[in-house]
Amino acid sequence: MALSLNSLSSVLARETAPLAAAAAAAASPSPRLALPPRAARAATVRAVTSPAASSSAGKREPRGIMKPRPVSPEMQALVGVPEIPRTQALKLIWAYIKEHNLQDPENKKVIMCDEKLKKIFAGKDRVGFLEIAGLISPHFL
Repeated sequence: MALSLNSLSSVLARETAPLAAAAAAAASPSPRLALPPRAARAATVRAVTSPAASSSAGKREPRGIMKPRPVSPEMQALVGVPEIPRTQALKLIWAYIKEHNLQDPENKKVIMCDEKLKKIFAGKDRVGFLEIAGLISPHFL
């Protein structure tokens, strides 16, 4: 007894039609939970205001790690300025590391310190990149 695919699918459709209708009726949401059509829904847009945005004075003074701080003579020899924000100091240290090819070739997360970096990094020969932020903290006065 051989059935073609078309005849099998039509038989299955007739047999399962009442089950599909019952499932659709049970799955329909209640009227109070129904959402309006997508076109009828309006997008809600809020204007966000902040004291800095409404101020006509312009930019505010940098705070925290963005505020320029005086640095030690060792740090000044590396970065070249007497006052610098921590973020800029880190950028300059990384630029120095890359310029002088001081990253370990096998593990780029490790920095091999030269004499200038040893003065900043507590005399260590090798420093992990996650240690840098902690090691430069004493150099900000």
